[in-house]
Amino acid sequence: MKKIMIMLAIIAIANTKLTFAQSKTDVAFNQVLTAYYDVKNALATDKKDVAIEKVKVLTAKVDAVPHKNLPAAQHNVWMEQAKIIKAKAAELAAGKDIKVQRKSFEGISYAMIKTVKNIKFNSATVYVQHCPMAKASWLNEKENIENPYYGSMMFDCGDVAETIKAK
Repeated sequence: MKKIMIMLAIIAIANTKLTFAQSKTDVAFNQVLTAYYDVKNALATDKKDVAIEKVKVLTAKVDAVPHKNLPAAQHNVWMEQAKIIKAKAAELAAGKDIKVQRKSFEGISYAMIKTVKNIKFNSATVYVQHCPMAKASWLNEKENIENPYYGSMMFDCGDVAETIKAK
């Protein structure tokens, strides 16, 4: 009986450590998502200089994710998508023209969509939105459309393609 109690205690401690590690990872992923929204919001309001500053924050948040404790399949997805996000973020930061920035943001968006769908870390509902004119999708923290691909020209062009409920 004593051995069973000890084993249960060890399992409880191990689960607590895993849960804590997961929660730290989830917090970091949600910070990535918030930084992504900041870039999206800058582009949706035609603020290319703000987008450059915000995408640098996004890159730092991507680098800060403690990903080593993720299950293998999720780890592989994150490593693949983080590489894309960082490459497209560097393009966006170097882009002097907002059209070029928006094209780079499209690559960031598809990597973020794949990450959210496969790792399921979001602590709030996420809306996958799509603009038929741009033939591109993005993530939004609000259900109302805020189009980062056309900004003020077509701010509310698009629709909610999918709703990803909070974890």
